[in-house]
Amino acid sequence: MERAAGWWDSFELWVVGLPFVPQVVLVLLVLVPLCAALAWLLDRGLAAIFVLLRRDTSKSEDP
Repeated sequence: MERAAGWWDSFELWVVGLPFVPQVVLVLLVLVPLCAALAWLLDRGLAAIFVLLRRDTSKSEDP
């Protein structure tokens, strides 16, 4: 476990040592795809749960 912490600490120090603009670019390159993937997974998961609960709005009936 200590080995993993050492690797992470060195990576963190490398990121902190970068100038501001490359830090922002690096964070955006990592976080934007990560957040998009998480949003997609949540969307698919909730859609499946709504189908199981028969709350699917894609088959809405006209009154």
